[in-house]
Amino acid sequence: MFQIPPECEEFFHEVELGVVIGRTCKDVTEDGVMEHVGGYALCLDMAAMDIQRKAKSKGHPWSVAKGFDTACPVGDFIPKEKIPDTSNVLLWLTVGGELKQKSLTSDMIFTVPHVLSYLSRYFTLERGDLVLTGSPAGAGPVSRGQTIEAGLDVSGETLASFTFPVE
Repeated sequence: MFQIPPECEEFFHEVELGVVIGRTCKDVTEDGVMEHVGGYALCLDMAAMDIQRKAKSKGHPWSVAKGFDTACPVGDFIPKEKIPDTSNVLLWLTVGGELKQKSLTSDMIFTVPHVLSYLSRYFTLERGDLVLTGSPAGAGPVSRGQTIEAGLDVSGETLASFTFPVE
């Protein structure tokens, strides 16, 4: 269950592929970075958009807009071998049974190796760290009383899915 933060009037969903780091990763090239991946997970990156905008306009940190309780549910661990090609993962999400997001990771702005390599230049990624890789087009609002269902498919097989009511 998602709990919309107090005073939030604009609550958004974003389905994402999460990458679980398998071994320490620091300043690694795109060619070698996938050797540091341990597996994957289906994730939802929920956001209190109005709280984020208000904080940003005042020059305040806006981490509360994405870091509140229930903001980022993470599905079960998916072994690396189940996703041999991170550019061929289908992410989908419905709100109240209506399809809102559905796209292959190949349609995203940055590839998974690019994201991980870039981050490893600035952060040491440790075993067990979770990196969210971005959301496909269609991220948008959800309201109290609605239900979100999301999934992750590879080659026509659903590897992960979950359903959450919004309260």
